[in-house]
Amino acid sequence: MSSEPPPGAGGQQPPDDDPLRKNPYDDPSPPPGGGGTPGAGGPPHGGAPPPGGGGPYGAQPPGGSGPYGGDPYGGGSYPTDPLAGMPPLADSGRRTLARIIDMILVGIVVWLLSWAFNVQEYQVDGDDISVGKSFGQSVIAALLYIAYDTYMTRKTGQTFGKKWLGMRVANLDNGATPSVQTSLIRALVLWIPFAFCCACVWTIIAGGWSFFDRPYKQGLHDKAAKTVVVSTR
Repeated sequence: MSSEPPPGAGGQQPPDDDPLRKNPYDDPSPPPGGGGTPGAGGPPHGGAPPPGGGGPYGAQPPGGSGPYGGDPYGGGSYPTDPLAGMPPLADSGRRTLARIIDMILVGIVVWLLSWAFNVQEYQVDGDDISVGKSFGQSVIAALLYIAYDTYMTRKTGQTFGKKWLGMRVANLDNGATPSVQTSLIRALVLWIPFAFCCACVWTIIAGGWSFFDRPYKQGLHDKAAKTVVVSTR
């Protein structure tokens, strides 16, 4: 009588080709039809892998996936021109005319409030009566111009003058309507010197800068706030 245990008994391992041992996920050959199996290196849901070696949602579009053709997380390159895709820059002459319109509109309100609060400065010399500008009038002018410019720029990017002449203020980096902070910085740089010391001279310098600035036609207030003025027509 043989003392060897029967196959499968006494701890002897079953043969390697035993179907009860075989792990279906260890089969290196894909099933018919090209479908992959988990653990065999193929796609998890069958079918050929996506072209271009992309992720689970397909290949990346040409040029990357960012809004400017690059990876939004820094993997791609962005264009050097931030105005790509924006409307054309507004003409500096029209910008000047729009500013004059705004100055007239707000100036009328300043004049009326100056009379209402009696902050006009009178100088009487015989028959010659002249009306000057007091510090109180300067404060009213500064507050009104800054509030007007900040509110209108934040709301739509357009003061009345810009709206009538077809232009708007936009962020240089993305073309969006400026935030309250950006609009306020822009207004402060433009109107505080105008109201307290330099008046029209500062307006000419700050606004006239756009005639010579390249490539973005920025006034000094635009440079401070990182904005541009673009056409809407």
